[in-house]
Amino acid sequence: MNMKPSIVLASLALVLSLPASANNGGVNSLRGNTELNQQAQAEQLKKVVEQDKPYASSYVYQPPLIPHKTRHYEMSLNANKCLSCHSWKNARDSGATKISVTHYQAREGEVLADMSPRRYFCLQCHVTQADAQPLVENQFQAVDSLRQ
Repeated sequence: MNMKPSIVLASLALVLSLPASANNGGVNSLRGNTELNQQAQAEQLKKVVEQDKPYASSYVYQPPLIPHKTRHYEMSLNANKCLSCHSWKNARDSGATKISVTHYQAREGEVLADMSPRRYFCLQCHVTQADAQPLVENQFQAVDSLRQ
C-alpha cells in the first residue's frame, strides 16, 4: 500500500486551511493595534457619576453600584474606608446605606458577630459608576421585573 498520495493530500489540505484559520472572524481586540509584547497607552480616567440615591439594579442579586468616588480609598487587611460610613455602627450617623446582613454570614450561612472575611474587600463586587461607553457592543437589558 502506497501512503505517499495520502501524505501529500493531507499536507495540501493543511496548507490550504492555514489562511482560513488566520482569519479572526471579525473579532477586534480591546488592545487595538498594540502588539502583545508592547505596553498600550493608558486611557484617560472616566468621570465618576455621583448621585445622592442608590442606583437601580439591573439583575437579581446584583451587588449595589457605588454612587460616589472611591479613588484613594484605603482597602487593606488593616483598613477598609467603606466601613467608616457603611458599617452598621456608622451608617445612621453618616446617612449611608448600611451593608447587607449577608456580609455577616459565613459560607455555610452561620451568622457572625463581625463582617465575614470573604465580604471584607468591597470593591471585588461593588463598582463605582463612570460616564463611559460599553467596551464592546451588547444587547443587555435589565430584568423586566426590575425595570423602572
